[in-house]
Amino acid sequence: MKKTVFGGALMAQLKKAPHVAAVHDLSGMGRCSLAVVLPVLSAMGCWCSALPTAYLSASTIFPPSDSFVFRDLTGEMEGSADHWAELGVQFDALYSGFVGSERQIGVLGDFLGRFRGKDTLVLVDPVMGDWGKPYRTYTPAMCQAMKTLAELADVITPNFTEAAILLDEPYERVPKTEAGVREWLERLSGNGKRSVIITGIHPRPGQVGAACFDRESGGTAMTAVHETPAQFPGTGDLFATVTLGALLTGQSLKEAAALAVEFVGECARHTLELGTPIEEGVQFETLLAKLTPKC
Repeated sequence: MKKTVFGGALMAQLKKAPHVAAVHDLSGMGRCSLAVVLPVLSAMGCWCSALPTAYLSASTIFPPSDSFVFRDLTGEMEGSADHWAELGVQFDALYSGFVGSERQIGVLGDFLGRFRGKDTLVLVDPVMGDWGKPYRTYTPAMCQAMKTLAELADVITPNFTEAAILLDEPYERVPKTEAGVREWLERLSGNGKRSVIITGIHPRPGQVGAACFDRESGGTAMTAVHETPAQFPGTGDLFATVTLGALLTGQSLKEAAALAVEFVGECARHTLELGTPIEEGVQFETLLAKLTPKC
């Protein structure tokens, strides 16, 4: 039997999987947060280490119930960070999403400072609300603390509600024109210090997508797909995760945002065709192969 030798051109193709620390909540029911982050980043060739911020029995899109379970895991976050530091763990990216308390945002800020290396990419998805209102677990103090956390990021991915909160703008003043969106992007960038992607823009009737500001080039871009007649929870998590995976595989911010918009749109269309209950989120599982890097 001929022995397989890993060398030459084949070895040149083999690369170490980027290591991502994913600081998100875990919902027992619903396609969101870590239930999305872990499989998507794995499919995109990344090694993902989870640091859960909270456990929820179901995502908050499900009807309120006296049986709803919410467990703040701040103590576990601190202990895990200490253990990881002892192990000498290093990360190629630090990625945060939903947090459970104001104190936890401070813990997360310390975590970023502790594990951020010279070349570590920090993506903060400032998960705070949608459709003009904060989520029911978010307090005004938490929203203020999130502004400080966002300032530590290399990339932030707010929707329009979160962008308005970060800018201290009323939701009613969300920009309707391309020039207005560009102004918000530049303001959110902190004078070009960080890249920004605003999700949920509608450049034309019947279209939905994202607009981005790239701190490397100073340029802005918009990308959109046909909008499905349904609003699925968890699509923001899916978008930010695909964006991060694409950035870690060498794509530009514009390319990463375009891939994320296209993939989320395809998942939404697929889910609508299947008649899946909206609260369950988009069915992305059978489409993950579209994200897998080709050798």
